[in-house]
Order: sequence, then structure tokens, then C-alpha cells
Amino acid sequence: MNKSKSLVLSALCAATLTFPIHAEQTGTGRRILAADDSTRRLAIVAADGSLEWEMKIGGIHDAHLLPNGNFLLQLGFQKIVEVTPEKKTVWEYDSGKMNGNEGKRVEVHAFQRLKDGLTMIVESGPARIIEVDKDGKIHREIKLKVNRPNAHSDTRLARKIANGNYLVAHEADGFVREYDGTGKVVWEFPVPLFDKPRKGGHGPEAFGNSVFSAIRLENGNTLIGGGNGHCVLEVSPQKEIVWKIEQNDLPGITLAWVTCVQRLANGNTVFGNCHAGPENPQFIEVTKEKKVVWTFKDFKNFGNSMPVQAVLGTK
Repeated sequence: MNKSKSLVLSALCAATLTFPIHAEQTGTGRRILAADDSTRRLAIVAADGSLEWEMKIGGIHDAHLLPNGNFLLQLGFQKIVEVTPEKKTVWEYDSGKMNGNEGKRVEVHAFQRLKDGLTMIVESGPARIIEVDKDGKIHREIKLKVNRPNAHSDTRLARKIANGNYLVAHEADGFVREYDGTGKVVWEFPVPLFDKPRKGGHGPEAFGNSVFSAIRLENGNTLIGGGNGHCVLEVSPQKEIVWKIEQNDLPGITLAWVTCVQRLANGNTVFGNCHAGPENPQFIEVTKEKKVVWTFKDFKNFGNSMPVQAVLGTK
């Protein structure tokens, strides 16, 4: 081998060592935010599959990349922190110790930085939504309706939506509920079992209506991540299912616990596929016609418990 070829090979090897690529992406690569509590990792994954940034985490169901470049995330199921890209904590709130929760069983599975600078935190156990300022002072408090009270499963993801209301996925109840500013339920949707029996577990063998997420679309419909119902549902304000993906609708892919959902600007839908095993992708993009145009799978940096997924940039 001549010297020039040797230098090129060395450079390529060095680049590979510096920028390891582990993720398998089909279709055009996407930049994503992802977190897996089995590997204790929150990361930004570049479109080429390499890790741009990562942080060690524990139990996690929600995380956000903020407009200022910081990250809003949870350290376990009680403490919410904002950290800089250098991993310096610039804000924190501990739901296990603050605002009347001392000595109570509390878990947090959803939170959101609002446009007015307040932080929305959804507390399972106390069954409430609070909006707190940088000093932890509560500015708003909304009591939640729960039929099956449980600090672990009162709620999963929740979001404050454009009309100022709150859209909450109630895991144990199997309901998506919309609350107004007074705490009144103004819309709700019971996630159906589709005449199937409940089955225990977390993987493809399980079944239920333990709903994980819900977002309000620009067309007024609600997009739902059906949890262990292995489904994505788009539901009209009249509570009609106008579009859905079920467990075996996508060729070569089996859905398990469907977590985060997102409607991209191109009209496609992306959603998380948690607990489905290494033979299945963890994050999937489909067209309205249910054609798979992109998938993400990485069982080196992430594992079989990756409930947090978001496409960064929504083209």
C-alpha cells in the first residue's frame, strides 16, 4: 500500500472512531431527540446516526429541547431540571418536596415549558396540573379527574394546547381528557379495546388501552399514542376515529407500546414503538396511506425501553 492510500485509510479509520454510527435509519435520515431508561441515556441523534449530545438519566417519560438550546428533562419521576448543553443545571423543581407534596407518593410523567415562561408539571398521585415560575411558586393549579387513582399511572403525557386548555393521557383510566382553565372536562375520548381481551405485559403480546400520549392537530382532531393498544388513532372532535394504525398494519413491523406521536409539516405521522424488541424499529414515520418512509433502530445506544422520541425539525 502506498503512502497516500495509507494516509487516507488512517483518516477514514480516525473519523469512524471519532463519529461512531450505530443507528439504523431507513429513508432520509432525521435528527431526533431520544431517551431510553434501560440504557440510562438521553441524546440528540444526528441524521447520520451519530450522537451529537448525550446525558445520563434514570426513569424518564418526557423531555424537551428548548428554543434557547437548553434541555428540559426529568431526573427520575419527581425532579424536573433545565440543563445547558454543557449539562449545567440552571433550574429545578422537585415535586416530591414542594408545594404540599411532602410525604406523599408523587410521580411526574409530563411537563412543558410554556410561552409565558412558566413550567407546566403534571403530578400523578396528587392528580393535578400545576404551572410554576422560576422560584417554584404555583401560578395555576388544575385538579384532574381520575377513575382509578394511582401515583404511577394517573397520567402519562400531557400538553397545554393552543386554546389554553390541557390535553391529558390518563393511562390507568384509558381516557384522553381535555380540561379547561377551571379544571372542567370539556372533551374526552375513551380509548377502545376493539373487542379484544386485555393481556398483561409490556411487549407485543400484551394488550389494553393504557394510553400514553395525545396531541391536538391543526385540523382540530386529536392524535393519540395508544400505549399497549399497539395503535395510533386520529380522532375527530365528534369522537370518530378517522385514521388509525394497528399492530400489524405495517409490513415487517410489529407494534408494541406506542408512545410519543407527532404530525410533521409534510403531513406524515411519526410515533414511538417501545418494548417491541430488537427486531423492530423504535421510531417510525408513515404517510397518510400508511406507507413507511423512515424508521429508526439503535439497540446499542438505546434499548427496549425508549419512550421519548421527537423529530427535531418537522419538515
